[in-house]
Amino acid sequence: MFDNISIWTAVFFVVVGLAVLAWSSDKFVLGAAALAKWLGVTPFVVGMVIVGFGTSAPELLVSTFSGLSGHTDLSLGNAYGSCVFNVAAILGIAALINPLEVKKSILTIASPLLLAIVAIAFFLLKDGVLSRIDSLILLAIFALVMPLYCKFDKPESDSECDENKSEKRLSLGRAIFWTLFSLAAMVVSSQILVSGSVKIASFFFSGKNGDLIIGLTVVAIGTSLPELASAIAASRRNQSELVLGNIVGSNIFNMLAVIGIAGAISPTASYSRFVLLRDLPALAIVTALIPFLALAGKKKENSSSRIIGKSGGAIFIMSFAIYLVLMLIQEVSK
Repeated sequence: MFDNISIWTAVFFVVVGLAVLAWSSDKFVLGAAALAKWLGVTPFVVGMVIVGFGTSAPELLVSTFSGLSGHTDLSLGNAYGSCVFNVAAILGIAALINPLEVKKSILTIASPLLLAIVAIAFFLLKDGVLSRIDSLILLAIFALVMPLYCKFDKPESDSECDENKSEKRLSLGRAIFWTLFSLAAMVVSSQILVSGSVKIASFFFSGKNGDLIIGLTVVAIGTSLPELASAIAASRRNQSELVLGNIVGSNIFNMLAVIGIAGAISPTASYSRFVLLRDLPALAIVTALIPFLALAGKKKENSSSRIIGKSGGAIFIMSFAIYLVLMLIQEVSK
């Protein structure tokens, strides 16, 4: 997108993209929180279904086009890399802004579910092939898991239902409008921002390994910008359930639907060995950090929820930094 733009146009794209992304993410959280109230479901479910799936649109587009062009290995790297970024970087940043409240269902259902999906992915990919049958299995699990989880996720108490009553001041129509319109604005502004960033990065990092470095950093992180923007906005408004629902839903969507669709379109018999040796183990580790850091943190008063504070956020960020450095070293040295 926008490959032949000047460096000054690229700077303009970055500035405008950041401004629209910040504005739309704030409106998105307001609309999503109000929509949860009107629908009578938890903010976590809205965060998982609407926020998580909606903000995964860039990964879905990248993986679909990769499958159509026969580059399913690209969709694997994009999906798993985005999942690591979602947990380690986005949850880390959100926790540094405002402590995250992790309710019991995330500890007992969501986290084990994510780890189980990682284990299934490792089992299906260990033979070095992502077949069409493997892909259909992933899609079938996705179709089964989502409605069941949404059905069983309920508010833990009446007080949880009464929190943030001001969010319901939006009418149902306005809540739906702002949720969908701001979601679209986030996705579009993210793509404009990435296009400008790639151009600027290319200007400074041309030559050997330049495209690789840009792909592993700017593009990979760029596809997760909607998740990052919405998580920051939700954290600032003390909407922990939207933050966590966003990450859980996005990762479920990436690992099951995104990879499943790409593999169903174009099965692959070869992909980078680092998917099994680096990306999936890293994803398992940072996912396991969610219940570990929550259980190690404080317990919320008059609730079964646990708190991931700033120290936990710092651990998430350090985990992502280690993963990013390892990835760059391994990929550049290939």
